[in-house]
Amino acid sequence: MRIDIVTVLPELLESPFAASILKRAQDKGLVEVHLHNLRDWTTDNYKSVDDYQYGGGAGMVMTPEPIQRCFEDLMKDREYDEIIYLTPDGKTFNQKIANQLSLKGNILMLCGHYKGVDQRIRDKYISLEISVGDFVLSGGELAAAIVADAVIRLIPGVLNDETSALEDSFQDNLLAPPVYTRPAVWEGMEVPEVLLSGDFKKIDEWRENQALKRTKERRPDLLED
Repeated sequence: MRIDIVTVLPELLESPFAASILKRAQDKGLVEVHLHNLRDWTTDNYKSVDDYQYGGGAGMVMTPEPIQRCFEDLMKDREYDEIIYLTPDGKTFNQKIANQLSLKGNILMLCGHYKGVDQRIRDKYISLEISVGDFVLSGGELAAAIVADAVIRLIPGVLNDETSALEDSFQDNLLAPPVYTRPAVWEGMEVPEVLLSGDFKKIDEWRENQALKRTKERRPDLLED
C-alpha cells in the first residue's frame, strides 16, 4: 500500500509515522507513507493556499489551484483507488471503512484547513469524505493520522499476531471483551477462573459473551446495524 497525504503542515504528521507499528510497517516494506507540503505547488512569493470566501463571512478557504496542481502531479505516476478529504461534514469513520481501505493499493488524502476547501475540488477529485467524529479540529492532519493508523494495522504482516486485529473492538460490530494479565490476584481482585482453565473452547465462549454484554451496555447502537 502507498498513502500520500497532502497538507499545509507536514510537520504535524512526521512524528506519528516515525515510531511504533507505523514505522515498523514502513521498515518492512508493507506500506509507503509520503507527506506532501501543499505550499510546494503555489506560485506566489507568499506561498498562499487560502483566500477570502465569496459571499463574505469569517474564515479563509483553501484555494483550488495549488490542490489541482498537486493532485495532477501525483496522478501522473499512479492511479489512486481513493482520494479522501478529511472534513467534519464527511462520513463518520469506523472499522468497516478501515477494513475496506486496507484492501486498497494507493490512497491519497487531503487534509482540510481553515474553513475548508473550495467545493469545486471536492466535486472534481474527492471520492470519499471522512470525519473522525462530531467535533472540529484545527486541521485534517490528526484525522489523517488516525485514518492511516487504523488502516495500516490491518495490512497482513503489520502486526506480529495476525489474529490481533480481528479481535479488536468494532470488528463484527462488537466491543472487545475484558482482558487480564499477571498477577492472577491483584488488590484482592481475581482473574476470571475460566481464563486460567486452559479450556480454549470455554474461553472463546466467555469472550464472546463478554463482548456481547459490554456492547449491549456501552454501545447498543452497534447491535442495531
